[in-house]
Amino acid sequence: MELLKRRILQDGKCYPGGILKVDSFINHQMDPNLMMELARELARIYAGRAINKIVTIEASGIAPAIMTGYLMQLPVVFIKKKQPKTMERMLSATVHSFTKDRDYTVCISADFLTPADRVLFIDDFLANGNAAKGVIDLCRQAGARIEAMAFLIEKAFQHGGDLLRSLGIDYTALATVKSLDGCRIELE
Repeated sequence: MELLKRRILQDGKCYPGGILKVDSFINHQMDPNLMMELARELARIYAGRAINKIVTIEASGIAPAIMTGYLMQLPVVFIKKKQPKTMERMLSATVHSFTKDRDYTVCISADFLTPADRVLFIDDFLANGNAAKGVIDLCRQAGARIEAMAFLIEKAFQHGGDLLRSLGIDYTALATVKSLDGCRIELE
């Protein structure tokens, strides 16, 4: 998606270790107009698919997921990184955060992820595929089916896309980073 690519090149920042910082427009301060355009594109791509629920993981996937859910008129549920005391019938999985270099036990209520669900997972980044693996595990536990996964930005050099393709998962990335070598952003 050209709009997102332009914005990454204009406002994205690269840090050593393969880190792309987009916190001025996607995952800290958000540009709601850009986010709505991204949601429109995701809604267009997945229109007519057998999807009845959008799932994301806190926190950076919530904005694009909720806007896409609004446009597609689908419920949105987010996987939590901390277990609330009030959560019953909890499903959990371990997810490693590339950016923060730590493991999280993530959870979702089995009341909100069921065998009847046909899921579109939306997140801001696809890097090594760790969040995606956690979602796959939670959906397996719930008996839900993953119809597709969508990411605003894929870091192709970190091979999460290879993992998803090897698992036969249909996924979309609205922008793909080919390389961050030398802290230079190179897009496909």
